[in-house]
Amino acid sequence: MNNIDQPHENKLIHEKSPYLLQHAHNPVDWYPWGEEAFEKAKRENKPVLVSIGYSTCHWCHVMERESFEDEETAKLLNDRFVAIKVDREERPDIDSIYMKVCQGLTGQGGWPLNVFVTPDQKPFYAGTYFPKESRYNLPGFKDAIMQLYQQYNEKPERITGIGDKITASLQERMNAEGGELTEEPLHKAFSQMQNSFDTIFGGFGKSPKFPSPHMLMYLLRYYRQYNQDLALTMVTKTLDAMANGGIYDHVGFGFARYAVDQEWLVPHFEKMLYDNAMLALTYTEAFQVTGNERYKRVACEILAYVQRDMTRNDGGFYSAEDADSEGEEGKFYVWTKEEVHTILGEELGSLYSELYDITTRGNFEGKNIPNLIKTDLSKIAKSFNLTEEDVQTQLETARKKLYAEREKRVHPYKDDKILTSWNMLMIAAFAKAGRVFQNVEYTQLAEKSYQFIEEYMVIDGRLMARYRDGEVKFKAYHDDYAYGLWALNELYESTYNPHYLIKAKKLTDDMYELFWDESSGGFYLYGHDADRLIARPKDVHDGALPSGNSVAVLQLLRLSKLTGEMKYDEWANRMFTAFSGDVSSYSSGHAYFLMSKLYAQSSSKEVIVVGSNGDKNKERLIEYLQQRFLPELTVISVEDPTTLKEAAPFAANFLKTNETTIYICENFSCSLPETDVDKVMKELQK
Repeated sequence: MNNIDQPHENKLIHEKSPYLLQHAHNPVDWYPWGEEAFEKAKRENKPVLVSIGYSTCHWCHVMERESFEDEETAKLLNDRFVAIKVDREERPDIDSIYMKVCQGLTGQGGWPLNVFVTPDQKPFYAGTYFPKESRYNLPGFKDAIMQLYQQYNEKPERITGIGDKITASLQERMNAEGGELTEEPLHKAFSQMQNSFDTIFGGFGKSPKFPSPHMLMYLLRYYRQYNQDLALTMVTKTLDAMANGGIYDHVGFGFARYAVDQEWLVPHFEKMLYDNAMLALTYTEAFQVTGNERYKRVACEILAYVQRDMTRNDGGFYSAEDADSEGEEGKFYVWTKEEVHTILGEELGSLYSELYDITTRGNFEGKNIPNLIKTDLSKIAKSFNLTEEDVQTQLETARKKLYAEREKRVHPYKDDKILTSWNMLMIAAFAKAGRVFQNVEYTQLAEKSYQFIEEYMVIDGRLMARYRDGEVKFKAYHDDYAYGLWALNELYESTYNPHYLIKAKKLTDDMYELFWDESSGGFYLYGHDADRLIARPKDVHDGALPSGNSVAVLQLLRLSKLTGEMKYDEWANRMFTAFSGDVSSYSSGHAYFLMSKLYAQSSSKEVIVVGSNGDKNKERLIEYLQQRFLPELTVISVEDPTTLKEAAPFAANFLKTNETTIYICENFSCSLPETDVDKVMKELQK
């Protein structure tokens, strides 16, 4: 990473993005994405390098140190190209387009993403990390600069032809064929997950290993609908393995981005807000399904980490923590056996080392990543003449001591920008955990964080994408709106405040107006009021996060049930048709989208609970419904139904009586009112 006393200063110095600011003192004449850079390229007839990354990206830092901080390489680049730096977290629209290009040209993607384009933004070459000099069958960055510039000047028609062809192919891929979405992809997705499931270490594939929480959420619903035990086994095996592995921070909590090995031992040490939001949601749901207290504990520890290290005083959530500190990946997180014994003393140190795989030799480059992968708690407890409860108590004492000592170390860099989409995910996680664990503090933080979004991330009624250091920038993308709808649905079902339904309807109507594809259905990634790029992506495939379209279709169905507004249901059904080809061709890559298909075909019910706040029967029923995994249920709780006239008109006419009354609606017809709470609970559990 750069020293601020470097003599160079380029046009990134005026940006707020932590990633762009990291490059503001490079000798490369970087420009932010915008007209100025492309006008310069046209004026000087130069090709353009678009280099995309993010602030906590390890290989981005490596390429910066090797090439972008190197005077000779920078001069080669400056003389021949106009260089543009893009923060993928601020501009997912640009990243989405050029990542598809890279994957199409090379068969793979990742960051840093380096795309060489013409002055009219059309790509003609792409790659990820380039070493400075050619090695390991990787083209060197210096060679790429020289050769591509030569090609651009000597064979301009060929470069133009390549750019036109790639752009046309890109636009063609955006228009997928539609059709009926049948039940078959549901089973196909399960079968594909089963085939890639690691029966020894959990998770999917070999290495690197990604948590893929949306796949686990799908399997929980598949298990519930089809009573398929293997689906639940895949979930519990994976969640147990991840919580045991080094991918989990056993000292300070929270999950790293992914593990580089098959058994989840060695993480890529960066921590992302979105991973921890999705994993908190998944462990919460797994607790609902299994009742396993460990899943509750892990979910609460994730949220404790976020509250402690990733939350502003006014409720916004920071984006990420770097893998590196003092220029070394993982240095903040690893230990020598000598350190552990010095901090904990010989007796407690020996117990901790035995349980957490702390050895003299080490399990990671001569040091140790605490983990429980091969730990047998009962066996170790016996060998130390302790009960398992005593061991757990002592381990918590040890953890606190190690954490206090670790706090004295140089911390990894924190990316403190606020991203609307990731904040919405974390709001959903806190809101859901608040009701499942009956934790008012979680719910209140979710509400406070949503207030932060409303206060800071809206300009003239238009939701925005990023806030940092007093600056709000970039019109929000579809993901921001889709995840926002998810957050509002969770907030409503955790508070039963009808204002959240009113907000959800407004947000959804705005989303439709800005992003909807009238001709084919589905939502574009950027709004019609934004700057046009060479293509307008309409993503449905799940990546590290579920796509905006995947989230939107499920949350539209939920909102339709909560409000009685059938247009939301109609939009969702158009999306089933629009994306059926994509979903059917690679089902496991659309796990979150298929959650909506499961929801749509289940015998979903709306439960309307009318009763005075404080009524014991009402509270007992609500607690019962909130704690259980009943994804096909929509619950509306109200004291006076007339207060729902704007939020959910269909429920505004239910009668209020002297005791808590429950109405169960299915397929647009409602049962007779019921006041026997125990009978209702028994009926719903079926």
